Amino acid sequence: MVRKQRSPEDSLIIAVPKGRVLQQLVPRFQRAGIDTRALTEDTRQLIRRDTKRGVSFLLLKPDDVPTYVEYGAADVGVVGRDVLLEREYDLYAPIDLGIGRCNMMVCGLPGSYPVANGGGRTLRVGTKFPNIATRHFRQKGLPVETIFLQGSVELAPLTGLADVIVDLVETGETLKQNGLAPLELVVEVSSVVVANRAGFKLKRELIAPLLAALKDSE
Repeated sequence: MVRKQRSPEDSLIIAVPKGRVLQQLVPRFQRAGIDTRALTEDTRQLIRRDTKRGVSFLLLKPDDVPTYVEYGAADVGVVGRDVLLEREYDLYAPIDLGIGRCNMMVCGLPGSYPVANGGGRTLRVGTKFPNIATRHFRQKGLPVETIFLQGSVELAPLTGLADVIVDLVETGETLKQNGLAPLELVVEVSSVVVANRAGFKLKRELIAPLLAALKDSE
């Protein structure tokens, strides 16, 4: 018997981030009725398929998830709110999953902020999130220069590269071990579901039940 091939309209492509959040997503998808065995297989394949149910998973770096969804390479994705705030995307973002929670904070040496801006000089900020940081300080009326850093941002205030940093903080242990402290909350962050606007209209019958199930499993 020849199995009928699914059309693209009958299939659902979900972009998921590699790492810790993916581990938290698996039980959510299971409660939503999705077979996650393909997603949890010990393999380096970046596309995981459940051909029986017509679901494919794309395993991506977190920063790339919204790009794949925005351009239609994936129908739905899960991404941290920090990624969406850093860059403007044309996406439908209906659900906050409440996982991957952390805080984006201004951090630095104790007592260095807002004293670091004494005299009205420009505040130098090391961060992976220059747009979020710039908006935050400008809303406070502080002149700011951002220095883009991708890793080990804690070094910036220790070496004099920057007055403070803006970074995601979960436990604060790395800050503590390097003599730094969280000084001010910028925004609370968690993982949200995003959908391609055109794809949502085209595949509403597939996507809407998934969104409803994910919301109910919060």
